Amino acid sequence: MSQPLRSWGRYPNLPQTGHTAHWRSELSAQVDAVFKAHGSTLPFGNGRSYGDSCLALSDHVVETRALDRFISADWEKGVLRAEAGVTLAEILRVSIPRGWFLSVTPGTQFATLGGAIANDVHGKNHHSRGTFGNHLRCFSLMRHGEGALTCSPGENNALFAATIGGLGLTGVIDWAEIQLMPIRSSRIDSIVTRFADLDEFFALSRELDHHHEYAVAWIDCLAKGTYAGRGVYIVGDHASDGGLNVDDRAKLDVPFTPRLSLINKASSRAFNEFYWRLQPATPTPRQVGYEPFFYPLDRILNWNRIYGRAGFQQYQCVIPDIAAEAAMRELLSVTAGAKSGSFLAVLKRCGAIASPGLLSFPLAGTSLALDFPQTAHLEHELFPRLDAIVRAAGGRLYPAKDAHMTGADFRNAYPAWEKVEALRDPALNSRFWKRVTG
Repeated sequence: MSQPLRSWGRYPNLPQTGHTAHWRSELSAQVDAVFKAHGSTLPFGNGRSYGDSCLALSDHVVETRALDRFISADWEKGVLRAEAGVTLAEILRVSIPRGWFLSVTPGTQFATLGGAIANDVHGKNHHSRGTFGNHLRCFSLMRHGEGALTCSPGENNALFAATIGGLGLTGVIDWAEIQLMPIRSSRIDSIVTRFADLDEFFALSRELDHHHEYAVAWIDCLAKGTYAGRGVYIVGDHASDGGLNVDDRAKLDVPFTPRLSLINKASSRAFNEFYWRLQPATPTPRQVGYEPFFYPLDRILNWNRIYGRAGFQQYQCVIPDIAAEAAMRELLSVTAGAKSGSFLAVLKRCGAIASPGLLSFPLAGTSLALDFPQTAHLEHELFPRLDAIVRAAGGRLYPAKDAHMTGADFRNAYPAWEKVEALRDPALNSRFWKRVTG
């Protein structure tokens, strides 16, 4: 039995007791034993989900991180099969030197393969390649009382669709097979420019997104007046040369959790001002390694500790294209006037590529992600105001990042939830699922 486990946001503070499965052959018995003893369980990978979607209703989870073996690889076609506990970083370590990269990657390489499927993660290239589920060939799903079922677009299709973005509720994935994308270099050719307001961001996005594999923006969510909506726009493509090298730079670490958050409105405002002025005023080419481009926060291990013992919440929403510009202005205006500032604010436009997953988060529109130190103010004042804007604009929140969404908002935004509930493994349930489905 392992040490108590928590979600990445450390809120809600509900430590999980982990029961480790070291081998795939042990997985079914482990799930059965925890279910019998505690009434429910949930698969738990590397703990990179932010809210309560990775927390079992019983607070007893089956740890899958030890299932970290590669099963097979076709390096001519870029097809890789691995156990669900393998992290994206471990995949990149073996695939990059052979000229292959993840077709879709989120903002951390420390998520597991199973977690990437369960949350149907997306990244900076959603407009060009969709979600992680769009590049998933098949997987094995261990279900209570049924054993292992192979799921793919042509086999057990209903479970395939329900499991992609299904938050670990349809069964425990023990292995998965994905399609990688070919690269000639692990370095990224990027173009960086700062923008003065949201109008300029949307103009840059409409002009440049479709010319590049990757596109994202950092935004100063505390700026007001003439500076409101300013930020830094970044596009990128895999370089044609520069070597196929894995980034092995030493990581920094936050060694302890301070009593109070080191992030506040004053520190966030100072950082935002400095960072914005540091960036070029005109489009400027840069070549960078893949790690600082995709995973800047991964350089600092345990960075979530800087928010203190109370933890933090991320607010991530997506707004349909038709309402995105007006809604983003409202969201940023409310955020700029809030008591607590967001240290990290990411803005990006999503494309129209449909995911095979029933509960996939992205839609054709604009996504905004904000991190806030946990306080009572968030759920009693700030988040209800933000939720009202998202609701009126026909948007939705990301379950993988959520710790507050109302059941009504979830059920309205994800009407396929009933199909997932119908296919939910009876041994599996989460704090999130109980909260939003009742």
